[in-house]
Amino acid sequence: MKQQLTNIWKDWRLHTIVLAIVLLTEWIGTHSFTIGPGVVLLLPMLYATIIGLSLFFTPLIKEKQSKNAEPLIILGVLLLIAKIGVIIGPALPEIIEAGPALLLQEFGNLGTILIALPVAVLLGLKRESIGMTHSVAREPNVGLIMDKYGFNSPEGRGVMAIYIFGTVFGAVFMGLISGFLATWTPLDPLSFAMASGIGSGSMMAAASGSLVAAFPAMENQILAFAGASNLLSLSTGLYMSIFIGLPLTEKLYSFMTRSKEAQKTKEEKGA
Repeated sequence: MKQQLTNIWKDWRLHTIVLAIVLLTEWIGTHSFTIGPGVVLLLPMLYATIIGLSLFFTPLIKEKQSKNAEPLIILGVLLLIAKIGVIIGPALPEIIEAGPALLLQEFGNLGTILIALPVAVLLGLKRESIGMTHSVAREPNVGLIMDKYGFNSPEGRGVMAIYIFGTVFGAVFMGLISGFLATWTPLDPLSFAMASGIGSGSMMAAASGSLVAAFPAMENQILAFAGASNLLSLSTGLYMSIFIGLPLTEKLYSFMTRSKEAQKTKEEKGA
């Protein structure tokens, strides 16, 4: 194990490529454009993901770099979780002032399990669906799945697939859907501001930017509610996944697959 870690830190090709990608994407910076009522943000994280995936299919990235990059992902996630833990304490007064609506908002994220898991099982996905549907699969949830199941597990592959998909398309989707729904439904725009705080800074920025563009007179209120909601999701979202989201997903998956297996066995016996 010690020799493996030494080889990772000595892989200068990997570190050089990563540094070059970071410098290039930071130089490009953040850009935005509007599509109808939505504001689409193009962030450095998006460029880095696309460039990294593209380089995987070139001679620059060999199997050695691909293998060495896996544990570094976990290290990066752990550092981010540590940062999140540091900001929870000083932000407690803001969380308390946000009110009961924000305190209960995290239960809304459990709706993704009830909707997405049955669809994933019907599409034929196995235990990958647990990692894919137990949450919105941002950094703390990736760390949770890696810690419980491991990087090379079906659950690990599932959560990473949704993490990458969310990184590439999440901000675009949130920016479009928040402005569209806030414009075309009778719900208060502040409810959409609260809903935009799902624990992802890029998604929250895209969603709140779209809402501000649709309701410029409420800019300060929208940004305040979105920021408080996102902070609360960062603070409590991981615990919600640990104690409710992931166990609920496991139970539902076992129930749904047990029913399918029983039906398959019955059909085989009948044949």
